[in-house]
Formats: sequence, C-alpha cells, structure tokens
Amino acid sequence: MVRSIVLADDGTFPNNRQPLLFYTGAEPADPAAIESLFDRNGWPGAWRNGVYPYHHYHSTAHEALGVYGGSAAIQFGGPGGATREVRAGDVVVIPAGVAHRCLEASPDFRVVGAYPRGQRWDMCYGRPGERPEADRRIAALSDPEADPVQGAGGALGRLWKGP
Repeated sequence: MVRSIVLADDGTFPNNRQPLLFYTGAEPADPAAIESLFDRNGWPGAWRNGVYPYHHYHSTAHEALGVYGGSAAIQFGGPGGATREVRAGDVVVIPAGVAHRCLEASPDFRVVGAYPRGQRWDMCYGRPGERPEADRRIAALSDPEADPVQGAGGALGRLWKGP
C-alpha cells in the first residue's frame, strides 16, 4: 500500500510539489535486503542510522528511508507539517526540499537511507539566507529514473508528474 501527501512551502521550508510517499510494510526488516532493493532500483550508496531530531532537508537529492528496526514518529514539512508513525518494514520517499525530523523513536529505531543514482545530498536547515538558492537547486533536480521500492513503472513514476 502506498500513501502520499503533498506538503506546501511554509515560508521557511520549501517542501515540494511532488508528494511524499509512504510504503507500509513494503520490505522485510532486513537492512541488507533493503540496501539490495534500493540499489537494484537505482538508489545506491545506502547508509544506516536513524533520523536527525531537528528539521532539515536536502536541496540536491531526493531521499528514501527504509525502516529496518523499531518505530518512530517523524514530522515532515516543518513545525506545522504532518507527523507520521513509521515502523520496521516501511519505506518513505522524501522529495528534495521536504523538511523532516524525528520527534521520538523506540531505542531500536534504525533506517537505511539512499539517494537516486547521480544525486549527492546536501544539508539545509531552514536558516535565513538558504533560499532562494536552495529553491533553484530543487527546481533543477530531475525526478529519479525508478521508484526505490517498485522499480520502473512504480508508484513514484505514476505520482510524480513533470511540470
């Protein structure tokens, strides 16, 4: 099951016209299996960790998070954004510009993170002066070639339409 939400610019965080995607129970809670899936679908260079407890976003890359341990409440879109619970087996695809932070997590919460092939992540924090340059980088960023979970023809391709 794939759910999506669009988060509007809140004046501090640009967010994105592309929807945030939530895949519930998409994968086994196995980090190696998630890394392999992401890599097969063009999202290599995976890392393992948690989610930072402060608002941040990436202006040069989209991000996929595959949860392989525990659960967490993650806020998306900035202080007035949407909070969603994620648990082992879930995957979240975060479009460039969408702020995210962990509000609370179980002690065993862990994710695999990855970015589309050819995209290099940066860190933005909603600080004065980040925009409008971050907005330009987001607008210039291409959509991924494939969905990190479902591959070519997956939900990302159907739900992320060009301008």
